[in-house]
Amino acid sequence: MRDAAAFRGLDIEILERPEARSLAEAAALLGIEPSGIVKTLVVKRADDTFLFALVPGGRKISWPKLRAVVGVNRLTMPDPEVAKAATGYARGTIVPIGSTQDLPVFADASILGRRIAMGAGSHGYSLFVDADALAAAYDATVADISEPE
Repeated sequence: MRDAAAFRGLDIEILERPEARSLAEAAALLGIEPSGIVKTLVVKRADDTFLFALVPGGRKISWPKLRAVVGVNRLTMPDPEVAKAATGYARGTIVPIGSTQDLPVFADASILGRRIAMGAGSHGYSLFVDADALAAAYDATVADISEPE
């Protein structure tokens, strides 16, 4: 992961952290607001290709919004095993950085303008990165793709 971040010119920080039972607990452990934790969700298109959706804590994918931005009629969340096969990462640890496939990235506009925490490829770790730099490094499509949980 560090090599993949360096290749893309990203400055990342990886911190070990205890297991958290909730978003609020994870945010408290990291000393940030829950919205500063960004979930990387693997989404499957009808043609069996995948994409990443980056959504802040406290929000979830708005399927109508994401379908409109992607330009498709059908998107689904794959089973955990399929997501791991597509990225090399288990659910809860997924991040675009170092994924086994270069998948298109769709980022919710609300994550920009700050340093965010994300999965770090392994349970018990969090990765910090500048959201704008991440979006630029992965040529992310930035749009309103989420709604409150």
